[in-house]
Amino acid sequence: MGDLIQPQKTVEILQKYKFHFQKKFGQNFLIDSHVMHKIISAASISENEFILEIGPGIGTMTQFLCEHARFVTAVEIDQNLIPILQETLSGYHNVDIINRDILKVDIRQLANEKNDGKPMKVVANLPYYITTPIIMGLFESHVPLHSVTVMVQKEVADRMKAEPGTKDFGALSLAVQYYAKPEIVAHVPPNCFMPRPKVGSAVICLKCHQMPPVQVRDEKLLFDIIRASFNQRRKTLVNGLSHCATIRLAKEELQHCVEMLELPVSVRGETLTLQQFACLANKIYEYSHFGNRSDI
Repeated sequence: MGDLIQPQKTVEILQKYKFHFQKKFGQNFLIDSHVMHKIISAASISENEFILEIGPGIGTMTQFLCEHARFVTAVEIDQNLIPILQETLSGYHNVDIINRDILKVDIRQLANEKNDGKPMKVVANLPYYITTPIIMGLFESHVPLHSVTVMVQKEVADRMKAEPGTKDFGALSLAVQYYAKPEIVAHVPPNCFMPRPKVGSAVICLKCHQMPPVQVRDEKLLFDIIRASFNQRRKTLVNGLSHCATIRLAKEELQHCVEMLELPVSVRGETLTLQQFACLANKIYEYSHFGNRSDI
């Protein structure tokens, strides 16, 4: 099939079901076949793979996924789209539709049931207002993932891939790069969607690490430190950390931890690499548990 990607076909199916776009769900349906093929290509889907699609809309990309994958589970929050999906996907027997909020779906259980607990791939045209919670929810729950290929707002894609010292670099950059290697596959203008969004978009492929690129004693502490470092970007790293409730060290002790990494106490968090944050997290962990010892 795959004919839904044509704008006139999208309009026909929407009119048939008297469908109205709902702003609260951030609905923008892709109507450009070149972009669609770039997404499928970037995800490198093979016929023996299980795919989780988030926000299938009217099933445009779902059709393409069904033609390439072993099985597809499409999770759609909007109940009004379910009858449309039942029609547009009626010709496929390797798909099921779940009418739920993806943030409330037990994805680990889904992976166990549909893929024997093996790593799966996620493909999605994500609603921009909830992109970060969805992606971080996937990563932080340690669901078995091979890759996450998603359409997101361009500035969010830029932040995911940003390097230390750049204006886009922040907590999201570090969090994503801890779990995956990001690659921007395509930039997508507003005219590739119906209705047109007010911002530019990008397709980004996050290839998940089998093991994190850095080793830390306490993963939660690492991310507490990262968040505290960027809560107020103008503050020095030490000042930012001293206001974090979960880091129970005095300012002088934090300064000592920073100096042990051979960094100036005036350093700002936006200049540190993921490796440096990991080293700092380990120093703070050890200092908190073992005190000021010369061998930590």
